[in-house]
Amino acid sequence: MRFKVLSCLLVSAVLFGASKSDACSRILYVGDTTSASGEDVLRIVGRSLDWKTPIPTNLYVYPRGMFKKGDDKPGAVTWTSKYGAVYAVGYDGGITEGMNEKGLVINGLFCKGTVYANEQTAGRPGMSLSMFVGWLLDMNATTPEVVKVLKEHNFSISGATFDGGTVSTLHWGITDAQGRCAILEFDHGTVKVYEGQDMPAMTNDPQFPSMTAINDYWQKVGGANMLPGTVKSPDRFVRGYFFQEHVEKTNDLNTGLAIIRSIMANVSVPYLYTVQTEANVSSTQWRSYADLRDCRYYFDIATNLGIYYIDLKKCDLRKGAPVLRFDTSKTTDAIGDITPLLVKHAPFTPMY
Repeated sequence: MRFKVLSCLLVSAVLFGASKSDACSRILYVGDTTSASGEDVLRIVGRSLDWKTPIPTNLYVYPRGMFKKGDDKPGAVTWTSKYGAVYAVGYDGGITEGMNEKGLVINGLFCKGTVYANEQTAGRPGMSLSMFVGWLLDMNATTPEVVKVLKEHNFSISGATFDGGTVSTLHWGITDAQGRCAILEFDHGTVKVYEGQDMPAMTNDPQFPSMTAINDYWQKVGGANMLPGTVKSPDRFVRGYFFQEHVEKTNDLNTGLAIIRSIMANVSVPYLYTVQTEANVSSTQWRSYADLRDCRYYFDIATNLGIYYIDLKKCDLRKGAPVLRFDTSKTTDAIGDITPLLVKHAPFTPMY
């Protein structure tokens, strides 16, 4: 057994050890499918955001019926939103992730291998990264609907740099209320979509097909015998995958939320921890938990004493309703339902 374990470790190191670790993890908790089905099953998408410098992130609620554009250049994608949504907006300029009123969740995670454009995409309607997640949430209710739009690929992704010139190379996890999932990646300008039911784990590099090979090794080892313990992307993937698979399955929201919070803590990086030789191995700034069944979006900032949430079912999402905002920097002790604390606010200004 010792030889097998060492062999697995060596192969894993060869495949994944050479890549620097980057930020963020996404884990899907699925409740008890024996006592409920479809949208009645509790599903919570947990996500962590890790980065080397602060990414101030505020929460916005947008109603239906708003006209938007994907870029400020002529010929950009334009749309009028069909669904209301809550967005996590970095720097008050770009949507990192969000959930719409139909329980569709999209999370963007850093991925160094991403290349958005090629010669074929050059003449397509523009879509800035700052609005990309919002566009998909505004116009689609389910993962299959999003996948259809992505495979048509009638858009060209662009985006501003951040944090002193860092290029926003991302891939995305897409999950709907029935557990239909997709992982979206751009490979030298070509859309790659990997679909499945209740796809449990996603981190950063390498890209998704290579990452799934980890399970072939570690399932042979058995997580109860040994789990990789570093903060590198492949190790976080393995730990998150193992724990979500072996925890209790419940449809009770409070219990399920406690479970996914504990899993996300296990794949997070301690606050103010850094590795001098790997600048992108950085502490977790915040975690989110999107309850797809009940349309609650929970936010958990490392420096805040409690966890709080927005209940989309309590928000006025009708056409003409105001945009609402919660400034996460104004509190260190918010806890529980902050929906009544949302304030009217102008739409954020996209960083095209």
